[in-house]
Amino acid sequence: MKDNPILIYAIAAFCLGAVVVWQRDSIPRRLRKPLALVSSLMILFAFALIVYSFFSAGA
Repeated sequence: MKDNPILIYAIAAFCLGAVVVWQRDSIPRRLRKPLALVSSLMILFAFALIVYSFFSAGA
């Protein structure tokens, strides 16, 4: 049950990344780069949390 927040965060981060990629033409030009950077960092952190939860699953 403690992995549910990690799962919710990972799904939200990957969905944000997908929305940024699919809707990049409709995002204002000056928000494109910061939004892409933030979503990339969120996806990287979510991936790290997923790997951590796999390694700590046996404990």
